[in-house]
Amino acid sequence: MVNSTQNHALLIKQKALELGFAECGISEAKALEEEREPLQKWLAEDMHGNMGYMARNLEMRLDPSKLEEGAKSVISVLINYFPSQKQIDPTAPVISKYAYGRDYHFVVKEKLNNLLIYIQSEISQCSGRAFVDSAPIMERSLAKAAGLGWIGKHSLLINKYFGSYVFIGELIIDLPLTYDIPFTSDHCGTCTRCIDACPTQAIVADRVVDARKCIAYHTIENKEEIPDHIRPKLENRIFGCDICQDVCPWNKVITPNQSIDFKPIEGLLEMKLEDWNELDPLVYKQRFSNSPFERAGYKRIMRNISYLRR
Repeated sequence: MVNSTQNHALLIKQKALELGFAECGISEAKALEEEREPLQKWLAEDMHGNMGYMARNLEMRLDPSKLEEGAKSVISVLINYFPSQKQIDPTAPVISKYAYGRDYHFVVKEKLNNLLIYIQSEISQCSGRAFVDSAPIMERSLAKAAGLGWIGKHSLLINKYFGSYVFIGELIIDLPLTYDIPFTSDHCGTCTRCIDACPTQAIVADRVVDARKCIAYHTIENKEEIPDHIRPKLENRIFGCDICQDVCPWNKVITPNQSIDFKPIEGLLEMKLEDWNELDPLVYKQRFSNSPFERAGYKRIMRNISYLRR
C-alpha cells in the first residue's frame, strides 16, 4: 500500500520529468557527515585557489537543513545538457559545452520554481527554496544521496543514463517525503582515463581536483594572470574544459538534449579565432547576455585569448 509520503514523492518525480528534468531523486535534509573530512582537507591544502567563498559557511555547506528553516527533504534533479552540435572550426578557441546556450542557472531554477508551485498547489502548502549553484551547497553529494549517481574519479557526478554532462539543481522543502536509497556503488572500476587525459594533472587523487591546476578554474574563475606553467597546457581552451568528461566511457553514448532551452547562442559555434579577436565589449555584452560567459566577463575572455597568440 502506498502511503502519503510515497505518493507525494511519486507525483513530484512525475512532474519533474514533465518539466524537462532528466532524473529526480529525493533525500532527507540532513548533514553530510562523510563529506566533512574530505572537504576540510581540500580547503586546508588550498586546493580551492582564490575561490574564497568555498571556505565560507562550512556548516551550511555540509548541512542542507541549515539553508531552509524547517527543511525536511531535498529534491535533487538532473538535466542532460549534452549538445547535438559542436564547434565547426576545429582550430577555433574551445569553449565548454555547458556554455553553448542560455545560462543554466536561469533554465534550471525556472523549472525548479515551477515544480515548487506544483507541490504547493497540488500536494501541500509547504515552504521551499530552489538552488542552482546559488548557495553553499554540495550538489553532487546530495544527488548521490538521492540515488542519482556516483562521484566519478574526475569528481563530477556520473549518472548511468546521462553520464556526467548534467546540470544539478535542488529544491529544499519543509515537507517530509519518502526518500530514495543513496547511490553506494562505484562504476568507474579501474578506469583512469580522466586522470590520464588531464593536461595539467589537476586530478591529484581519486575524486580530488586541485583547482589551482584546473583549466576550467583558470579560464573562468581566476581573476589573476594564468600561471606560466599552465598557459602552454590550455590546449586552445578559453572558457572551461571538458577533457576529463570527453574521455569518460560513460559519456560515449548520450542522447543530446534537443530542448530549446539549450539552443546554442546564434553564431557561437561558427566563430573562429579572428572572430574572437575582433570582439569589442559592446558586441560581447549583446551576444553573451544571460549566458555563462557573463561570469568570466569580456576582459577575462580576452585575456585567455591572448595566451593563444603567445
